[in-house]
Amino acid sequence: MGQALPAFDILPAHPNPFDERRILRGLQGRRRYRYVEPAIVPVVNGYRIEAPCCSRTIDPDGGVIDIALLVHDPETDRWRLYRKDHAFGEWDLHGIYPRLVEILIELAEDDERSFWQ
Repeated sequence: MGQALPAFDILPAHPNPFDERRILRGLQGRRRYRYVEPAIVPVVNGYRIEAPCCSRTIDPDGGVIDIALLVHDPETDRWRLYRKDHAFGEWDLHGIYPRLVEILIELAEDDERSFWQ
């Protein structure tokens, strides 16, 4: 008779250091606010991106503000990208993406200035 497999605690796929570095590299090619250094903050099932507010449109003192929230849904294997509505202090769903690379393209281009304000 075969042996039973040992029980393993299953860790979530995200956050992880590999994708944190991937996100940072993806943000290096962005069009807006290329001179600020964003930070990647691990959150449950994803990552929060924050950066200094150099335009001072959100924070007149130039403090650190939320840029985007990337959350992986393990059941659908899809990514949710949120933008911060700074006026209300809430995260708004911007879109659902099949791959992380598509979110990185969206954040780098940001044609509508939804993220880098």
